[in-house]
Amino acid sequence: MRVLLLAVLPGALAAQEHQMMGHGEHGEAGGWRMPPMDMTMPMVPGLENALPPVRPFLIGDGMDPAMFPAAEPSRRVVLADGDTLDMDVSVVRRTIGGRDYAMLGYGGQYPGPLIQADRGSRIMVRVTNRIQLPTTVHWHGIRLENRFDGVAGLTQDPIADGETFTYEIDVPDAGMFWYHPHMREDVQQDLGLYGNLLVMPAAPDYYGPSHREELLVLDDILIDGQGLIPWGEEAPTHALMGRFGTVMLTNGVDDHRIEARAGEVIRFYLTNVANTRTFNVRFGNARVKLIASDIGKFERETWVESVVIAPAERYVVDVRFPEAGQVGITNTIQAVNHFRGTFYPHEDTLAVVSVNGPAVDDAVTQAFDALRENRDVAEDIEPFRALLGKPVDYELVTTVRVRDLPVPIVASMEADTFYVPPVEWNDGMPMMNWLSTGTQVTWILREPASGRENGDIQWRFRVGDVVKIRVFNDPESFHPMNHPIHIHGQRFLVTERDGIPNTNLVWKDTTILPVGSTMDLLVEMSNPGSWMVHCHIAEHLHAGMMFVFEVTEE
Repeated sequence: MRVLLLAVLPGALAAQEHQMMGHGEHGEAGGWRMPPMDMTMPMVPGLENALPPVRPFLIGDGMDPAMFPAAEPSRRVVLADGDTLDMDVSVVRRTIGGRDYAMLGYGGQYPGPLIQADRGSRIMVRVTNRIQLPTTVHWHGIRLENRFDGVAGLTQDPIADGETFTYEIDVPDAGMFWYHPHMREDVQQDLGLYGNLLVMPAAPDYYGPSHREELLVLDDILIDGQGLIPWGEEAPTHALMGRFGTVMLTNGVDDHRIEARAGEVIRFYLTNVANTRTFNVRFGNARVKLIASDIGKFERETWVESVVIAPAERYVVDVRFPEAGQVGITNTIQAVNHFRGTFYPHEDTLAVVSVNGPAVDDAVTQAFDALRENRDVAEDIEPFRALLGKPVDYELVTTVRVRDLPVPIVASMEADTFYVPPVEWNDGMPMMNWLSTGTQVTWILREPASGRENGDIQWRFRVGDVVKIRVFNDPESFHPMNHPIHIHGQRFLVTERDGIPNTNLVWKDTTILPVGSTMDLLVEMSNPGSWMVHCHIAEHLHAGMMFVFEVTEE
């Protein structure tokens, strides 16, 4: 087993050198072992002793997690215009399911600090890297200056161990944003490097009334009876479907609980920070009002039964709990068993709301029954309304190419494409998925007009251009899968899906594309620089599914 050294540890540990990152062969500490698999899923013949063709990787492998400082729950940090926040990236101790793990944290917290700033302000975040892995911080959804977008090799150099980089962040839009690394997200983000940035609107009545707010940061992590399943060192494992977890985490814990009173209206800010899992969030039988998404409010509030939230998306909902009792906030899905070709209902509890105490029935409770029309959003969108039906300017098709995968996987996958779910809600083939790596799988954004793929695509725009992009998810590819498409540095409207116009618009930075579907995006090119387009399934990004476009000044 090869040993690397921990760079910086606080307090009494600082003088010591430690093995922070571990690698091992099958059966050794930190070595490969197969992820947990549903007992109804048979072993694929020929793969009994197969291992991913990359080295296993863990933080703090073989070390006692007690030697690392305990991470603390996320705290809100309110920054005024011009303020600076110092934030370290470090190894921390986290407890999940009663067991301690060495993981990563921003500011020693899980999730990272909730940064709050007023719309129109400029804040600074001074990030110091105290782990051996190089890193950056991407400010997801913020239309900020290009050099602070946090994309290693494009907008900045990686922040090496011991180095500091100061991000200057202008926040022109109100909404719930988030931050995360843009280097090996499949590892660093999965280990806990994520946090929210809440940009407050100028108008006090921007949202309707609520009694209070709660954040729900949704995640999952892959753990078996021995601990964390290792990640791939040279390239990601789980390159086909992304790394699904076996334990659901809400705000970094597996037993998140909330207290409420009957009649109370709670505003929930939902953020999906999982590597690949799309959640379908239900709030029991409570009534749910959908009010906002990535970059601000919808044109109109609507009642919904559940919220489908793909990786990197955010949604804001108001929920009124009508009566005393326990209410489960759940991920309620139709799971798939790829081996047997069957679908079945499945539900995971994300949080539990205990509704008790004296009931509330005041003006806020009663105002919940009304749905608001957001005239300010309609006025913001109005200059673009005449362009909603414009011809498509650019087209993309999503597909996948594989090489050197074990023959049993290829044979199984070819048979598997007889039934293709629009959204992969669960890992329906965990062994084959685990064995596929970023060295064997290439996920592709292809431009049909030029034949170019991924990094070879060359799009150039000027500030002020409004561009319609059509994206089609080809169901005939080797293993089609849903993709959350993210565009850096700009905002866009989803104008239609599968030929059906969207009649309730909201500004987005990320949106999901189910298998077999087509979506049209109207992108406002308002921010100069070199910006990335990519799938936000972490393993798909590192399997090639990205390209860069340029926006220049006049």
